[in-house]
Amino acid sequence: MRSQLLAARAAALFASDLPAGSRPSPALVEATIAESVRTCGGTRGCVAALAAAYGDYPETAVARMRWARSVVQGVYESSPHMALAA
Repeated sequence: MRSQLLAARAAALFASDLPAGSRPSPALVEATIAESVRTCGGTRGCVAALAAAYGDYPETAVARMRWARSVVQGVYESSPHMALAA
C-alpha cells in the first residue's frame, strides 16, 4: 500500500508544473500534488499524463520521474507526520 501511495504521489508531482530539478518545500510538494490531482481529475488522470509523456518524450520523462520520485520519497519517507497526511 505504501509503495502505491508513493507512486501515486510521484505521478501527481510528475504531472504538475513544478520544474524538474527543483527542491520544493514539503508544504509546496503537498499543495502541488493536491492541485495536480484536482487538475488531472484524480490520480488516474495523473498516471495518464505520465504515460502520455513517456510515449511522447521518453528521454525527458525518465529524468522527470526520477526527480518526482526522489522528491516524494524525501518528503513522505523522512517525515512521519507527512506520511500520514494526504
